[in-house]
Amino acid sequence: MNPFASTVSLNMQGQYNTPNTHKYSVILPTYNERKNLPIIVWLLAKVFEEHHLAWEIIIVDDASPDGTQKVAVELTRAYGEDKILLKPRAGKLGLGTAYIHGLDFCNGDFVIIMDADFSHHPKFIPQFIRLQQAHNLDIVTGTRYRSTSTPYLAEAQPGGVHGWDLKRKLVSRGANFLAATVLNPGVSDLTGSFRLYRLPVLRHIITLTQSRGYVFQMEMMVRARALGYTVGEVPITFVDRIFGESKLGADEVVSYAKGVWQLFKSV
Repeated sequence: MNPFASTVSLNMQGQYNTPNTHKYSVILPTYNERKNLPIIVWLLAKVFEEHHLAWEIIIVDDASPDGTQKVAVELTRAYGEDKILLKPRAGKLGLGTAYIHGLDFCNGDFVIIMDADFSHHPKFIPQFIRLQQAHNLDIVTGTRYRSTSTPYLAEAQPGGVHGWDLKRKLVSRGANFLAATVLNPGVSDLTGSFRLYRLPVLRHIITLTQSRGYVFQMEMMVRARALGYTVGEVPITFVDRIFGESKLGADEVVSYAKGVWQLFKSV
């Protein structure tokens, strides 16, 4: 029997009505997300308000030519400058540096990083928070490749991927298998980018991280484990973007393989 599935354990997993006094900062890197941004912001606001959580969203836009920043300005007016912060950059400078930039403006004590294209649904955020609180974790990461959470959380459902062809599924699985074999990080989904961090933990790890682009996510988790930070995983359903085109190209695949080798040598 799974000890975390006992009645006593289940009663300890967030079932008490203790107010959550933390504030959650969401960093949303955007590039050509004009159609997606209003809906993902609405979904985030809905989740936070329904669960009585203090929140803010930092939008880091890399000079999108499609008018994403104009939409962000309207969202700031609609929700308030205390809820939506637009912090643009001069050009397309990469995912890793977008998080570094966004961190400078976070007022919460926890930070959520996620994509703005509906690949990551905000409905999983309450599970991240409950798992973190139940086990006092430093990091909670979403995983497409587990059927249960670690540590155990009763409400978690099996993770998965929707909207990918076989080739892209094999690439993702292969990338995670390569990293798991070479680096042994103890995390099932190293390439995922839907995570909850304690703010000081994220600040610490990010100062040590050397990679940029999509390798950034892998290195963050490998270094977190090497530094002794506690990590939990919640299964998520990953859905391929609804509007726009994927930004993952052949260069990122090559960069990822090189990143695994560099981490093997250095961490």
